[in-house]
Amino acid sequence: MVLITVVDVLAPPDIHLGPLLIVAPALTASLAGPRTTAAVAVLAIAALTVIGGLRDGVTTANHQTQLGALLAVSALIVGLRVLRDRHERELAQVRSVSEAAQRVLLRPLPDRIGPLRLASVYLAAEAEAQVGGDLYAAARTASGTRLLIGDVRGKGLSSLGDAALLLGAFRAAAHLYADLPGLVGHLDGSIAWDLAQLAEQQRAQRPRLQLPPLLRQVPRPQPLTPADADGSGESFITALVLDIPDDEAVVRLVDCGHPPPLLLHEDRVTTLEPGRTAPPLGLGELAPEPYAVVEFPFPPGDRLLIFTDGVIEARDAGRRFYPLPERVAERTAAHAAEPPAALLHHLRRDLLGYVGGRLDDDAAMVVVDRLSLGPEPDPGPGPG
Repeated sequence: MVLITVVDVLAPPDIHLGPLLIVAPALTASLAGPRTTAAVAVLAIAALTVIGGLRDGVTTANHQTQLGALLAVSALIVGLRVLRDRHERELAQVRSVSEAAQRVLLRPLPDRIGPLRLASVYLAAEAEAQVGGDLYAAARTASGTRLLIGDVRGKGLSSLGDAALLLGAFRAAAHLYADLPGLVGHLDGSIAWDLAQLAEQQRAQRPRLQLPPLLRQVPRPQPLTPADADGSGESFITALVLDIPDDEAVVRLVDCGHPPPLLLHEDRVTTLEPGRTAPPLGLGELAPEPYAVVEFPFPPGDRLLIFTDGVIEARDAGRRFYPLPERVAERTAAHAAEPPAALLHHLRRDLLGYVGGRLDDDAAMVVVDRLSLGPEPDPGPGPG
């Protein structure tokens, strides 16, 4: 402002630089709050008044026009800065609520649980969201550890309700069922019942149509079941439920339409194909046979990577899918002894770089290291 004022006063009469003073409050608005912006705007108006007094006078039509324009634009800039501050406060509140919801709904996995070491990462597709339709959880039982990873049909905030329902059902029942088929059946029943109740409510709230007398004589079609009403029967959750016993070097799993996990053994990566998968949770009545439990070796020193389809279905600019097994194999060969959190940090950065920084679907990954056989040793009483 000082430079513009001095140059304008010393410039020839036909050159006017005073309108450039609006640059000062405009730049301030991008760096400071509305009060500082307003103070700089007042200084700019004062500087323009000084220029008018030293040149043609403050009562000329030219100076009055410049002063009015500077006042109007300065007021607009300050007003926009006030609105921006308000939106930033609202966004901060939304973020805090989102983070609180994430902590309640998707609790962080412990670093150690029994003889296992865990790490997890979650990438929400919706902008500014911290959690969406993907989910994971871990629970201790009397003989081992059970893990759940799932993907609600849909993405983003609209799928939070189904995710919360499944997580609550798993945490409540993980230690109540001795076998995996019983646990998975309970989870499927919980999802199917909730979807049926939701469909029933939607059907009850749907307005009734008054038919003409002639059409009332036409036989009515068979009513839809609650799960079919309003298309709610199309809702489901793909899931993978794992049981890792403490005293056996195996992992048992039931796959309900979910991508199979990867087993990292030394520098080799193997996909644990279950052979036969069950329908997604919520569609269990479509299963022709009871849930099949598949068992794979999982000795100490090996590592499991479980994930949702948002990872392997992520595409680059050429519409090519993210090659997760190859990327994991490359990283494992170079950094075989790194902790689970370091592997996930690398995969997260690599995945976002592969897709250009933005995912089209929620994505979650969990790494499980088996450290030993048997339960976690008791550290004994503390000092004192």
